[in-house]
Amino acid sequence: MSDGPWTGSDRAHNGECHARWAASSNRSTGDPGYRDEWYDAQCGGCRFWIALGGELGQDYGACTNSGSAFDGRVRFEHDGCAVFTVREDHSFG
Repeated sequence: MSDGPWTGSDRAHNGECHARWAASSNRSTGDPGYRDEWYDAQCGGCRFWIALGGELGQDYGACTNSGSAFDGRVRFEHDGCAVFTVREDHSFG
């Protein structure tokens, strides 16, 4: 890492974050128990998911749904929870 201001573009750091954060996923599309109906209810398509800035924002955001157990936590865009709320414009990410 450099001594300058943090820009969020340190690939090694971002890779370490991804590994740590992915380990705390609520749902993984690779799990045998992943249900088909969850595919269209992923965090990246929820109206309460706000993408992070920088490179990590390509995959991660913060949950802002007060009814979710994940409110205020960083979530992988392909994760999900029981209180998913679709975006009115049906955008993702």
